[in-house]
Amino acid sequence: MPDTTALKSTDASAAPVDAPPATDAGPAPGKPRSLWSDAWHDLRRNPLFIISMVLILLLAVMSIFPGLFTSASPREANLAEHYLQHPNWGHFFAPDWLGYDGQGRSIYARLVYGARASITVGVVVTLAVTITGLVIGMLAGYFGGWIDTILSRITDVFFGVPFIVGAMVILTSFEKRSVWVVILSLAFLGWTSIARVARGSVITIKQADYVVAAKALGASTTRILTRHILPNAIAPVIVVATIALGGYIAAEATLSFLGIGLAEPTVSWGIDVSAAKDQLRNAPYVLVIPSVMVSITVLSFLMFGDAVRNALDPKMR
Repeated sequence: MPDTTALKSTDASAAPVDAPPATDAGPAPGKPRSLWSDAWHDLRRNPLFIISMVLILLLAVMSIFPGLFTSASPREANLAEHYLQHPNWGHFFAPDWLGYDGQGRSIYARLVYGARASITVGVVVTLAVTITGLVIGMLAGYFGGWIDTILSRITDVFFGVPFIVGAMVILTSFEKRSVWVVILSLAFLGWTSIARVARGSVITIKQADYVVAAKALGASTTRILTRHILPNAIAPVIVVATIALGGYIAAEATLSFLGIGLAEPTVSWGIDVSAAKDQLRNAPYVLVIPSVMVSITVLSFLMFGDAVRNALDPKMR
C-alpha cells in the first residue's frame, strides 16, 4: 500500500502551475544613465557648479533687465555735485551706493548697465567660434586626406596669430568700434582651439562600430555627421567653449582698457577701468569696483567650465 503521507507532503510542497516564478534578485536595475544624464547628476551635487550658476544667472538677468537693479541712468553726469563722491555704503542699491566717477556718473548704474556689453560679447563670440570651429574640425577629421591637410594648415595659420595683438590690428582699422565690431574681431581669431579639439574627437569617433555600420547600411554623409558623430563629439567642445567664454569677456575688457575696444557712448566695465586709471591715488574705488566686477564675471564662467569638464570627462572623476 503506497505511503499517502509522503504523497500529500510532495503535492503540498509543489508550487501552483499558474503562480509567478519566485525570485530573490530584488527589483530590476534601472536603465543605465547616458553621458549627459550622468553629468547632470554630478553637476547638481557640485557646489562649484551651483555657485557659478547662481552668479551667471544673476549677471544674465542684470544684462537683460538692468532696470530691475537701478533706476539711475549710466550716462547722467553731474560734475558740480557728484565729482568723485565717495561710496555711501549705507544706501544699498542706491545711485550713490558705490560712489561717483570723475565725470559725476553713478558707478553702480554703470556697473549694472556695463554687464550687457560684456555678457553679450562673451556669449555671442563663444557661439560663433563654437559653430565655426566645430564645422571645420568635423570636416577635417571625418574626410581626412587633402581636406584635412588644407583645413589644418588654415587653422595653424590663425592659431599662430597672437589673439590680443591680432584683435588690436583688426579693431584699429575701424573708425567706430561697436559691440558687433568687437564680436567679429574676436570670433575671427578665436575658433582655432575648438577646431583642433573637434578634429581629434571626430577622428576617434569615426572608427567606432556604429559609424562603420551606418556607412555599410548606406547612410548619407550628412546623416552620419549629424546623427552619429556630432552628438558623441560635442562633449569636449562644450568643455572648451565654456572655459573660453570667460576669456572672451576678459579680452573685451582688456581691449576697452587699452582704448581700442568698445568706445563711448557704450557702457562697458573696460571703458570705466580705462577712464579711472588716472584716479588711482585720489579715488581708488573708481578703478577697483569695475575691476572686481570683471574678475567675478570671468571667475564665474571659469568655475562653470571646470565643473562641466569634471562632469563630462570620466578621467577627472
